[in-house]
Amino acid sequence: MIGIYDCFGYGKGYDISFAQRYRLIKNAGFDCVMLWWSDMFGRGDGYQDDVWLAKNAGLQIENIHAPVHEQNCLSLDNLQGDSVLRAYVQCVKDCHQYEIATVVIHLPGDSHPISDLGMKRLEEIICIAEDENIQIAFENLGNIQNLATVLDWFSSPNVGFCYDSCHHVNYSPDVDLLQLYGNRLKAIHLHDNGGVHNQHQLPFDGTMDWSDVMRKITHTGYRGATMLEPMNWDYAQLSIREFLELAYERAKRLEALRIS
Repeated sequence: MIGIYDCFGYGKGYDISFAQRYRLIKNAGFDCVMLWWSDMFGRGDGYQDDVWLAKNAGLQIENIHAPVHEQNCLSLDNLQGDSVLRAYVQCVKDCHQYEIATVVIHLPGDSHPISDLGMKRLEEIICIAEDENIQIAFENLGNIQNLATVLDWFSSPNVGFCYDSCHHVNYSPDVDLLQLYGNRLKAIHLHDNGGVHNQHQLPFDGTMDWSDVMRKITHTGYRGATMLEPMNWDYAQLSIREFLELAYERAKRLEALRIS
């Protein structure tokens, strides 16, 4: 399967309705989507309805992405820390309600080490995920020490790794994350490291060695979707249809590298 993140740009507040957006994604050839799961980034209320909009367009839901705005507050003994716990618990419960297998979560950056309280909160989230049979995929950013701490401590089969290709190159290029955690790979985010933000470019427009990346992903035994996470920041000259057609062509090239 080939998928794409649903909030890839085009309109502040998403001028193109998500019903139309999902139809365009499907028409471009994609099989599935990753949904942004909060009212932030201009989404507003009612984002849960996007599950039905995507399915009505003929798309599968590969996973949801938990909110990121308070990720560094996980260990705080205050209302912000409590808010992070509630948000992640709700994501797990929503996955169960909407029959979505996996939630992707950002751990705090390494400048915010996870305390005993933070680990207890994660344990509570993971216990609920186990009860509901939901997979949690912790994503790599500038959080390699925290990621190691969590993945080494929690051996649950419901806990694993979301590999982000560009974050890997930008934050921890000397650490072989797929060698370390490939056996626990539950989701992938594929985008290139170029453009105005040095991330979220379409594959093959930056400097990444995609043959190497896809070879390593293949060797992990991962069977999930080839999932793109681009933004349209560097593609203002393209219409949304043109962007999606180009994104699908790039995803097909990655898929060919993955199975070759």
